[in-house]
Amino acid sequence: MSPRKSVALLIETSNAYSRGLLDGIIAFVQQHGAWSVYLPERERGAAPPDWLKNWKGDGIIARIETKDIANAVRRTKLPVVDVSAARHVPNIPWIETDDSAIAQLAADHLISRGFTNLAFCGDPAFNWSQWREQQFSKVVNAANAKYFVHQSIPRHSPDYSWNRDRQQMTRWLRKLPRPIGIMACYDIKAQQLLAICRDEGVVVPEEVAVIGVDNDRRLCELCDPPLSSVIPNTAKTGFQAAVMLDRMMNGRKLPQAMNLIAPLGVETRQSTDVMAVDDPDVVAALRFIRDRVCTGINVNDVLKHVPLSRRALEARFRALIGRTPHAEIIRLRIGRVKQLLMETDLSLEEIAVATGFRHTEYLSVAFRRSEGITASDYRRQQRAFG
Repeated sequence: MSPRKSVALLIETSNAYSRGLLDGIIAFVQQHGAWSVYLPERERGAAPPDWLKNWKGDGIIARIETKDIANAVRRTKLPVVDVSAARHVPNIPWIETDDSAIAQLAADHLISRGFTNLAFCGDPAFNWSQWREQQFSKVVNAANAKYFVHQSIPRHSPDYSWNRDRQQMTRWLRKLPRPIGIMACYDIKAQQLLAICRDEGVVVPEEVAVIGVDNDRRLCELCDPPLSSVIPNTAKTGFQAAVMLDRMMNGRKLPQAMNLIAPLGVETRQSTDVMAVDDPDVVAALRFIRDRVCTGINVNDVLKHVPLSRRALEARFRALIGRTPHAEIIRLRIGRVKQLLMETDLSLEEIAVATGFRHTEYLSVAFRRSEGITASDYRRQQRAFG
C-alpha cells in the first residue's frame, strides 16, 4: 500500500466559488483516500502561511492570485496545480471554469428574454472578468443588439474606494437605455448593481434585468429581488485539479495547457424573470412555452394560447427572438436535457419523458443536431467528476 500524500490547499473558504472547488477535492479524497490534507483558514488574496516555508509535503493545489503566493509556491519546488485565472506562475498546470461558456449562457439568457439593449459590468483586475466581457460582447454584437460596458475601479487600485466605485456605477446606470439586460462579472458585482437600482428607484427586472455568476445561493437569495446567476461547475473543477495533482505526485508530467470546465447552466430567479418584448402576443407565447416546455407541447398548443396564425406567430418570433417557436421549444428542452445528463443518473429514456420528447430516438437526433455530439458522449464529457 502506497504511503499517504501530504497535500496543502491554499484556497480561501470565504466565497461560494472556492467552497465548490473544495467540494470537488473532498470528493476525490473520499474516493481515493490517499491524502492527508492541510487547509489553513484563508481569505481571498491572503499572504502565504508561514508554515509553508518549511513544510515537507508532497503537493499543492492553490488559488495563486498574488505574487507573494506565487513566490512561496515556487520556493517549495513541489508539484502544484493552479486553480486561479490570474496566471502568476505560467509554467505550471492550471484548471479553471470556462469563462467564454459562462458569458455565452448569460448572453443567451438575456437575449432569449427579448432584450435588445445589453450591458456588461466588470472588474478589470481579474482575467476571468475580462474573458467574460470579451465573449459577452461578441454574442451581443452577433445578435445585432446594442452593447454597453462599464469597468469598475479595480479593488487593489490606489484609486479604489467603495463610495467612488458606487458613484461611478450609479452614473453609468443612469445613462443606460431601458429596458436593458446586464451581465455582472460575478454575484458580488450583481448585488451592488441591484442595490443601486433599489436606491435609484429603478424597477427590476422590468426596467433593468441583472444576471450574475457563481450562483452563491445565500448571496443570490439575499438580493432584492433574488438574483439569477450562471452556475459554474466548481466541484468538477476541484475534482479535476485533484486528479491532475495526484498524477504529478506519482511522477507524471502534465502539459501546461489550460483546462477549462463548462458551466452547469443558469439558475433563474426574479432579477431576470421578465420578457422585454414589446409584443404582448409574443410575450404570452414565450411564457406559455417556458411554463410548459417539458410537458410535450408543440407549436399547435402555443397557437391555442394566442390569437395568431402560425405564419404570423413565426414571423413575429423571427423578428423579435431570432428563431421560430419550434426552435425555442427545442432549445429549452435541450438545455434541460443537458442539465439532467450532468446532474443525474437518469437513463436517456427517463430524460426523454422528463423533458417532453416523445421518443428517445427523437431526443438523440435533436441533441446531436444541437450539440454536435451524442447525449451519451456529452454525459461522459461533462459529468461532475468524470
